[in-house]
Amino acid sequence: MSDELDAQPEVTPDHDLRRYEIRVGDATAGFTQFVDSGDQRIFFHTEIQERFAGRGLAGTLIRSALDDTVAHGKRIVPICPFVAGFLDKHDDFKGFVDAVTPAAQQAVIDSQR
Repeated sequence: MSDELDAQPEVTPDHDLRRYEIRVGDATAGFTQFVDSGDQRIFFHTEIQERFAGRGLAGTLIRSALDDTVAHGKRIVPICPFVAGFLDKHDDFKGFVDAVTPAAQQAVIDSQR
């Protein structure tokens, strides 16, 4: 457990699983899931494991995921409350965000089948 406390968090995309993961040492501390639909990346779920709570990892994870999304020419659709809350506090992504629409919500539902 001390390695987890000392290790720097690292965010990596896993496009096969359609998510970005944040790792601390050898442990997966959390992830944010997405679905791509056209030029949009729809973020619909984020979780951080309880033992890693309170360390700012959700913010680190989401910033990295959004930076990567924009770098790849995708627009951000924040269905996930964590992502939406992050965007409310960080105007640097303002020009890259699309509203949540029924079509975006349907894309998420269809991806879960």
